[in-house]
Formats: sequence, structure tokens, C-alpha cells
Amino acid sequence: MHNLYHSGTGTYIHIMAVREIIRMGNPVLARRAVPVTAAHTPLLSALVTDMVDTMHDARGIGLAAPQIAESLRVIVFIVPPQQDDSDDTAVSVQVLINPEFEPVDAEMEHGWEGCLSIPGLRGDVPRHARIRYRGIDAAGNRVEREATGIEARVVQHEVDHLDGILYPERMTDMRRLGFAHELDQAEAASGEPG
Repeated sequence: MHNLYHSGTGTYIHIMAVREIIRMGNPVLARRAVPVTAAHTPLLSALVTDMVDTMHDARGIGLAAPQIAESLRVIVFIVPPQQDDSDDTAVSVQVLINPEFEPVDAEMEHGWEGCLSIPGLRGDVPRHARIRYRGIDAAGNRVEREATGIEARVVQHEVDHLDGILYPERMTDMRRLGFAHELDQAEAASGEPG
């Protein structure tokens, strides 16, 4: 049971349902996930709750259903507030069922990414700078929006999971893949990112 627990004081307490995050090498992460055919069901709602709880517990900003061994086309993500003056704006937890995206133009941006299924590593990954994405939210409503910055990056990263692709497969220079601790130390010593 993972939704509500009656505390005996007349209040209900949400009990987290944190699932195990599978790691690179698990075959579920290498296959294309199956589209969701019924978007508003108790089982799907429970899956989304588990995904959000698991993402928060792991301190991630995105999670795809295959990462908890559920081969379904579902992602959850947040866009954290930015410290600079970029176009990114903070949003609450977003749920996308059967998400798709398309690039708005040909511009690409490199950026550092990590992955909850590849703990401890980070890599410099090229992604489309501006995308238009669409899908269905947790309430069954159609969602369509344009995104840039971290929001565009996280949607592309999570949709890749649904297609059986991990971020190192998108990298163009494997010398830009390393352990986060080592990269942080190198950055501190040189003053340059990564």
C-alpha cells in the first residue's frame, strides 16, 4: 500500500513508494518501451506516484518508467529554478504519457548530463536547443509545449530512455565522460566546467 495511511488522529499521511532504479546493463533499459493504451487507470496512477516518489528520493530531475523496470512510455520530470538569466522557468512535477518531441530548428547545445541508471558518471551530451513536445498528462489531458534549456534537455534525455537509448550513446567525444567526483575536482582546479 503506498497512497495514504490513516494516522489514527483523523489525518492521512502519504507513504512513499520508492522503487529500485535499475542500472545500465539491465536489458529493460536497452529496449523500446510499449505505448500506454489507457491513460487514466488506477494502475497507471499508482505507477506515476511511484515514479515521482522514486525520482524525489533519488534527488533526480527526471525518471522514465523503464528505469524502474516498467517498459511503458511514461516519464516524469521537474525543471529546477536556474541561477542565471536563461529562459528556463521552474515548473512543478510534470507527467507525460506517450511523449514525443521534435526539434524546432537545427541548433544544438552541449551540456553535462547524469543519469540515475548510470550513477556517479557525467557526460557532455549534444541535444537540440529548442524542441516542441507533446503527450498526455496524469489527468488524461493533451499537453503540447515548446521548451529550451534544461527543460528541453531533460525531456530529450527521458524520451531516449523510452527508446532504449542511454546518454553515452548520444555523446560525440567519450573523453568528456567521467566520474562526477573527478570532473568536479578538475573543474575546481582549472576553473573550467567538466
